[in-house]
Amino acid sequence: MTTPFHHEPGVSPPPQCPAHNLGTGPGGLRRLYGPEAENDPAGLYDKLRAEHGTVAPVLLHGDVPAWLVLGHSENLHLTRTPSQFSRDSRRWRALHDGSVAPDHPLAPIFTWQPVCVFADGAKHERQRGAVTDSMERIDTRGVRRHINRFSNRLVNDFSEKGSADLVSQFAEHLPMMVMCAIFGMPEEYDERLVQAARDMTRGTETAVASNAHIVSVLTRLVERRRAEPAPDFASWLVEHPATMSDIEVVEHLRLILIAAYESTANLIANVLRMVLTDPRFRARLSGGHMTVPEAVEQTLWDEPPFTAVFGRWAVGDTELGGQQIKAGDALLVGIAPANTDPTVRPDLTANMEGNRAHLAFSGGPHECPGQDIGRAIADVGVDALLMRLPDLELGTEESELRWVGNIMSRHLVELPVKFAPSPQQKLDSDPLSVMARAVRPAGDWEISSPARPVPEPAHSIAGMQPAHAPGAAPQHRPAAAPAETPAPATAEPAPGTAVIPQQRRPAAPARLWQAVSRWWNGY
Repeated sequence: MTTPFHHEPGVSPPPQCPAHNLGTGPGGLRRLYGPEAENDPAGLYDKLRAEHGTVAPVLLHGDVPAWLVLGHSENLHLTRTPSQFSRDSRRWRALHDGSVAPDHPLAPIFTWQPVCVFADGAKHERQRGAVTDSMERIDTRGVRRHINRFSNRLVNDFSEKGSADLVSQFAEHLPMMVMCAIFGMPEEYDERLVQAARDMTRGTETAVASNAHIVSVLTRLVERRRAEPAPDFASWLVEHPATMSDIEVVEHLRLILIAAYESTANLIANVLRMVLTDPRFRARLSGGHMTVPEAVEQTLWDEPPFTAVFGRWAVGDTELGGQQIKAGDALLVGIAPANTDPTVRPDLTANMEGNRAHLAFSGGPHECPGQDIGRAIADVGVDALLMRLPDLELGTEESELRWVGNIMSRHLVELPVKFAPSPQQKLDSDPLSVMARAVRPAGDWEISSPARPVPEPAHSIAGMQPAHAPGAAPQHRPAAAPAETPAPATAEPAPGTAVIPQQRRPAAPARLWQAVSRWWNGY
């Protein structure tokens, strides 16, 4: 089969051509943007599946061609085979032939940046290792306390009124409050940051300006942490032995902030909508037959926070799902359509509890490393809200709910609710400022990865091997020793010193202990 991208981008068909329909463009290809894609993405996926199978040609903004992968197994192959499908957007043929301009509405998403999501191989391992190592240092119990505190603070703002919009007053704010605390910039949390994070993924005319605002905020944070490290995520990235530059740190913080915010805000809104509109779902939840985490997992199947992820770029000519993919072609990981693939889910009404085979967090080397934090924000946030307002009811007809969509996500515009007014809840005065895991005495029971001393900020040390590299020896910098002198294998961290867990791929017994560890830490 030859590639269907036979048209010239930007060339309009004759006036009488049916391609002038809103949902189709040049060559009769369906648009992955516009009214049809935004209002009924599931219907669009069904049409594409019926017309093309598991991999379908589509048009992005400006009628730029790409492939949308619809099949579950095809998406797994796409995400797990970086030798065929790279994350480096500089391979995109449309960038080289001028089809995509620098000010394209999707530029904040596809423009190459020095971050792990645009890297493969050793560079990806170095950068992602810094991210995952730093995430391992987060105190999960402390984060859950933050989530509960922030959730109740938000509920306090409307609990006495008897009505609220759970999207603008709860779901859109809770993830940003939590991520700002984790990053170490709670003072930067405000309405402008929330709206900029939402805007930059929509492909709007203001997306580039919104992106610039977020980059400015994060640049100031990194400059502060270079000068004054603190027990927060930004400092851990700055100090990590991977020796990331300031630009790398800023871009990784931006990546994590936007991905965590957008996905978690959508997830919270989707869970609450299912609770309010599906009587069986709510009955099982309120009757104790389903926990909030199980409700979240079911929602990740039915209404994943990201509908698609852009993108992958073909390294060479290849075949996927019966389609001939050319070198430099762009592909999208179709998360929502993969979750409804008839080959893995023939009955969409079936209960999916306990099944985590969904692709809500993508897959392969670029699978979301912060998915457990996202789950925790949704679990604790939804639980705190329902505990405070158990009589929540939808404040409008279900048919009146509206969504705004783009190629990556679809989110509720509003979720109006009503309830019996209740008094504000007094919040704990503890500032909850420390996010790092506490260091246990050497004799304590250790069920996590082996710990190592944290080196001093190593951004100025040339040639230091990343701590997460295979076979890398622990490194530290004693006051009277050269920087490259390795620490003894038996070295113990000084009292009060934080530790960086060693990154490794656990065997089956280790994974069992990880499950126990998550329970122990409050998951």
